[in-house]
This record gives sequence, C-alpha cells and structure tokens, in this order.
Amino acid sequence: MRGYIRSKGKQSWQIILDTGQGPGGKRQRHYETVRGRRSDAQRRLNDLLVSLDKGTYSQSGRLTVADHFQNWLKGYVKTNCSPRTLDGYQSIIDVHLIPALGSIKLKQLHPQSIQAYYGKACESLSARTVHHHHRVLFQSLKYAVRQGYLGRNPAELVDPPAPRKKTMRTLTPGEVEVLLESAQSSHYYPVIYMALSSGLRQAELLGLRWRDLDLDFLSISVNQVLYKRRGVCLFKEPKTAHSRRRVSMTPKLAIFLRGYRAQREELYADLKQKLGLDALVFTGIEGRPVDPCSLTHAFTKLVKGAGLEGVRFHDLRHTFSSLMLLRGAKPKVISEALGHSSVAFTMDVYSHIISGMQEDAMALLDGVLPAGVVKNSVAKMSPTLQKLALSPCSSVG
Repeated sequence: MRGYIRSKGKQSWQIILDTGQGPGGKRQRHYETVRGRRSDAQRRLNDLLVSLDKGTYSQSGRLTVADHFQNWLKGYVKTNCSPRTLDGYQSIIDVHLIPALGSIKLKQLHPQSIQAYYGKACESLSARTVHHHHRVLFQSLKYAVRQGYLGRNPAELVDPPAPRKKTMRTLTPGEVEVLLESAQSSHYYPVIYMALSSGLRQAELLGLRWRDLDLDFLSISVNQVLYKRRGVCLFKEPKTAHSRRRVSMTPKLAIFLRGYRAQREELYADLKQKLGLDALVFTGIEGRPVDPCSLTHAFTKLVKGAGLEGVRFHDLRHTFSSLMLLRGAKPKVISEALGHSSVAFTMDVYSHIISGMQEDAMALLDGVLPAGVVKNSVAKMSPTLQKLALSPCSSVG
C-alpha cells in the first residue's frame, strides 16, 4: 500500500504516504494532517498519489525558501527567460534574498518577514532596487502557488517601497551639435549618430547587419541584438515581438550610411575581402563585434570632455523620442519606433514632455479658432433675468 489514512481525533486525519527510497536506501514517508471530513483527506491523498505518478511530488513542508528559489530558477526561469535575465535573478537571489529569507520554510514565509526584509534593505539600497527584489520574490512565489506548494502568495500582502521616478536626461538640439562635433574623431561616431537618428537601443545597434538596412526604402529591421554575458559577446533574437520590428530612417541617416558603407567597402578591399550583407554595420577596430562595455566607457569619457557629464548612451534614445514628440510626432508612432509594448507605456515614460506640450497645443488651437465676439445680450434681458445673470451666486432650481 503506497498511502493510507488514519484518524487523529475528531475531524482530524493523518495521511501516511510511501514516497520511495531516500539517498541511503531508507524508505521515506510523507506525513500530513488534514482537518475536516475523511473524504477531504482522501482527496488530498489522491492528489499526492497523482503527483508521485507524474514525478511532480515535492515535500513542500520541508522545502525552504532557498530550495524553492533554486527550483524556480532551474525549472522556470532558465527555460522561459533570456540568459541575461537568469543571471540578474540569480544575482539578486544569491546576494540578497537567500541570506535574508532562504532559511525559512516555504510554507512558513509570512508577509511580516518579507516586509521586515524590505525595511532593512532600504537602509542600504535604493527604493528602486528593493522594488526590483520584490518583483523577483513575487514571481517566484507566484510559481510556488501554481505548483501547489502554497495556497496564496504572501508577497501579495506586502507593500514594497515605491521607486522614485528618475529625472530623464535628454539633450537639447544645441547639446546634440556639441556632442556630435566632439565625437567626430571618435571610432564610435557612426553608432552615436545612428543612435540619435533612430532611437534604437545599444544592443540593437550593435547587432545590426547590412542586410537589416534598406537604404533605398529608408527602413531598418531589428532582427538580432548583441549582449555581453559573463565576458562573452552573444547574439540573440530580440526579447519580445514588439522589439522585433521595422523602423523608418531619416533621409539624412540614409545618406550618412551610404557614405559610411563606401568607406567600409574600401577598407575591406584593402584587406582583399568583400563586405557582405551578413557583416555587422558597427565593429571594433579589429573588425570584431563592438564590446558594449568598451562603447559605454568611451562614451562616458567623450561626453565628459564635451561638458555634458552625466549623459548616458541610453539617453540618446530618450533624446530621439523627446525631439520627435516636440516636433509633433504622434505617441503611437514613437511607441512603435522604440519597440515599446504599448502606447500607454510610452506616454508614461515621456509624460513630463507631453504635459509640457500643452502650451504649444493651446497655441495651435488659438491659431485655428476664430476670435470670440462679446455681445451686449444682458441689456436685452428682463430686469429679473439681468439680476440673475449678473449675480455671482445665481442658480437655477
């Protein structure tokens, strides 16, 4: 018999389940108490037997939070998320969550313990960072609920710290000129110019091949990205369907890329090679993929020398979007160009710019609507109506 039920008192039943041999060959048993009717205990026993047959059984009562984290990383994150996401989650779990919560039994993880961790973590970490820890913990516990280890996600009952919205740094048209002038002698000038002109992410720019550019029809296809993981540059597909997209380019960018390609073809010809369609648009000095860290370091040094200290490479993307909005481009068009998941997300990210455009919008409306004409209609009213119309507290009823 693999499992049976015995009475433990009034409305209390104990399930004893034979779960097989342990590492040392000793028979292992699962003990669980169910309160209610015998039929409730029988249903629970049946569920356990099914989980044994399917190979999904786990002694959840003995499972610690640390054990669950590792199961989640290996069983879900590794197969459903990118390697970069896996590395990020693993780091947060190993460095922060396991030292603070890992020794607690999963079934005994209460909201109070989680809330206490957030309070302690906020003493040394930013609210944004702790909020990201909450997202990782929430998702892992959500997985535990789906697997039947928990009845409810305790992270749902916790109030994570609200991250402060960062002030977005964008370049003015004048600052754009200063940056491009300072970058002209840099090996990275082409990628900087294209970042400002297209709004592509750094990883998308570094993954571009010549076959992804249509200089006749002025379009860019984002089909692969380049990331650096554990010191190695890797190419992979864009993370979402929205990121895999076609983006229009300006005529000026097309002219620039034609000239840039001609230079690259001359360089390849000197090396007795041909610049093929699968060749990367932007490469390092030795023709290898551009190291993202090297580009970031060189850009930081460049903007500091140009008197624009504090500007990140990613701010070129924000500058592109801001200039587009200020020139009257519709949020939906910009959202599609940026590869955002929704127009609402774009509106939220650039809400401060959109709100600042109200004065311009009112000026446009003022130019369209005719001037109003004030008529002395009050004089034509009866004395009673005049009194009501001129009274500041007049009401009808």
